[in-house]
Order: sequence, then structure tokens, then C-alpha cells
Amino acid sequence: MTTAQAPAAALIKPRATRSASAPRSISPLRRGDGRSGWLFLAPFGVFYLVFLIGPTIYMIVASFFNTSLVHTDLGSFAGFANYAEMLTRPDFWSAMWHTLQFTIYTTPPLVIFAFVFAVLTNRLRHGQWFFRLAFFLPFILPSATISLIWVFVFTPATGLWAYLQQLLGMTPGNGILANPNTAMIGIAIATVWWTLGFNFVLYLAGLQDIPRELYEAAAVDGASNWAQIRHITLPLLGRTTTLVILLQIIASLKIFDQVYLMTSGGPGISTQVALGLVTGTAFTDNRVGAASAASVLLFIVIVAVAVIRQLFDRSAARREA
Repeated sequence: MTTAQAPAAALIKPRATRSASAPRSISPLRRGDGRSGWLFLAPFGVFYLVFLIGPTIYMIVASFFNTSLVHTDLGSFAGFANYAEMLTRPDFWSAMWHTLQFTIYTTPPLVIFAFVFAVLTNRLRHGQWFFRLAFFLPFILPSATISLIWVFVFTPATGLWAYLQQLLGMTPGNGILANPNTAMIGIAIATVWWTLGFNFVLYLAGLQDIPRELYEAAAVDGASNWAQIRHITLPLLGRTTTLVILLQIIASLKIFDQVYLMTSGGPGISTQVALGLVTGTAFTDNRVGAASAASVLLFIVIVAVAVIRQLFDRSAARREA
């Protein structure tokens, strides 16, 4: 290299391209970007405040007053009298037990069946769209439609269930929904058929995030299908399973539509659930304050379930770390 070329090389060298591993500078947000984000969030924020936060605050405040639908104000101050009344009413504890009973009936099958069907569907190379549609289609139907379908199925004389009993040589009885011992089971069956698709989609999405190479390597090593599910699928779907269980428990604790449309809390009060008691107390007895106290107690139970799940996730994350 000549002496005339050296200065040119020295000038060119500092302009060499930056290595790929060097960190790239992130351009700051331009003025107005944050304002645009808040404008997009504003409609949801308004609905959230008006239809969720606002009614929740009113519910808590009204639970300490003798609020009624007869007058527009909160009424006289009751303190904890509404809570004491609800905690000593037998029908309140009966409704809470029926709510827990429904949760026990629906949560295990909705978690287990959704997982099993998702695993089987995920193994298909073709036609997964059909099973997604088949499982998720009932979930988008209104609760009134589902209730009418299953009321017809459980009709004592002409329903599908009575027809199956006759085919099996059994004598049809008064119907599942007419028996206090089986009415809640009938509602649970309808709910499992109706809402299974939501958990199925969650599990299927989690399964498709697991690399297939893991299963192929396990198969090469001689692992059976059950061993692959036990040592690969279940551990990697741990967070999905806890989420599905939490969402299912909360949804089951808030049961109302199916019970109201299929049995109206009957026969007697054998299927009266917590929200059914709240509705009857508020709109039949015109005692909004007492109904709000019952709602707050149910709200505390739901929050406790969510907190327990959060603590469980934190402990699991610490064990993994």
C-alpha cells in the first residue's frame, strides 16, 4: 500500500459495518404515540368503569344498607346486619353447597375431557379444523338455546334420554330434572357438553406450542405414548392446566343461566345456587342490601380461589428456578 492510499484506508476503516451482536438503539416514542394509545384504550376503560367497577363499588356499599328497589336512595344504615343474616340463613348455605356441588360435578370432566380430546386432535395430521369446529360450536350458542335442547333431551316421556332408556330395556322415570337427587347432575351434563370447547381450544393451543421434535426423539428412544404424555405433555402444559382449572372454577361458581332456565332452582330448592338466591332476594323480595351482602360473600370466595392459584403459580415458578 502506498503512502497516498494509507490515509484513505484510515478514513474508510472506522465506517466498517457493526457486528450483528452489537445492541441496536431503540428509537424513543414519538410525541403523541402515548396519547394515541390512551385514546384507543379509552372506550374499553369507560365500559370497564361504568359496567364493572361502578356496580362492584355500589354492591359493596349497598351491602351495609337496607337498600330496596322500592325507594331510590340507599336506605337506612344496617352495618353488618345483612352479612349476619346471610351467614345464619339455611337457604344461603344450601345455595352455596349447591354451587360447590355443581363446581365439583363440572370442573374435573371439563378439564380431563378437554385435555384428552385435545391430545387426540393434536396427533392428527389432517382435519383438525373439523374437530375444532365440532367442539367449539356449542360454546358460541346462547345459554337459552342450550337449556332448551337439554330440557327436550331430559323430557320424561318423549325425550332422547327416555328413548335410550327404552332401548336398554329400562323403564323411564319422571326425568332427571324432576328428581332432586339427579337434577344437578343433569344441569352439569348440559354444561359439560356446552362449555367443553373453550378448554379444548386452550389445551390445543398449548399443545401446538410444544415442538414435535421432542416427541420424535422420545419415540426413537422407545418411549410409549403414555410415557410421552406423562414426561413431555403434562409438564409442559402445567401453566395451561392451572389456568384452565382457575377459569373453570370461577365460571362454575358463577352458575346461574342453566339453573334458572332448566329447573328454576327446583325441584324445591335442590338446585338453588348462590346467584339464584341473590336474584330472588333482590328482585322478588326487593331487598337489594341483603342480596348485595350475599354477592360480596360469593365475591370473596372467588377472589380467594384466584389468590390461591396465584400463590400456587409463584411456588411452582420458584421450584422451577
